[in-house]
Order: sequence, then structure tokens, then C-alpha cells
Amino acid sequence: MPQGTVKGREEGYLIAVIGDEDTVTGFLLAGVGQKEARRENYFVVDSKETPLQAIEEAFLEFTRRDDIAIILINQFIANQIRHIVNQFVKPVPAVLEIPSKEHPYEPSKDSILQRVRNMLGSVE
Repeated sequence: MPQGTVKGREEGYLIAVIGDEDTVTGFLLAGVGQKEARRENYFVVDSKETPLQAIEEAFLEFTRRDDIAIILINQFIANQIRHIVNQFVKPVPAVLEIPSKEHPYEPSKDSILQRVRNMLGSVE
């Protein structure tokens, strides 16, 4: 296998979602996220009652799992746990920050975009 490639899984990979209720509902309706026999979720709904520690723990758990290839997270939630998001530097799972209905996307706060800019030497 060429260096830098991700070894495939026979069962395939999953997409995890950490987002507000509208975002998670949209992805669930599109077929992303499920509960399996082990009763593990691939999604976390952030509400005003969700403790920050629960979001941090979910993010860390998703990054440890070998069956998750992508973590989609609302950018405003990523901002709340930015210290943890910025520490995660592995290529898999890829952490993609997405906008929400209530909060627009801000490229200046996107950790992946910042890493790409640093690698290319461009500063904005």
C-alpha cells in the first residue's frame, strides 16, 4: 500500500456529526448517523442544556474510533471547544467545520483552513 493512504475497512467508514438540532436532523434525514446494536451514536445534538464537557468527550471519542473517517461539526460548537479541536492534527478522521442556520461560516476561525494557509505560507 502506498505511503500516506488510508487502509480500507470491509464495513466502510462512518461520518460523525456534532451539531445543533437542525444540522443533526438534516444529516439524519440524509442517512448520516445511526444507532447500531452496540447502541453507539454517530451524532451529538448540542442544545443550551448540553454541558460543554459532554461535547468535548464526544469529540474526543469520535477522534479515537477507527470506524469514523469524517467528523462534521458546526463551527460555532467547534469554537466552544477550540482548544481541543486545534490539538487534533491527525488526517483521519478529518474534522470539517460547517455553518449552521443561525451562525454563518467564518473562514478565519476554521482550523483546517488555517493549517492549509500556514503550509502554503499565506497569511490572511
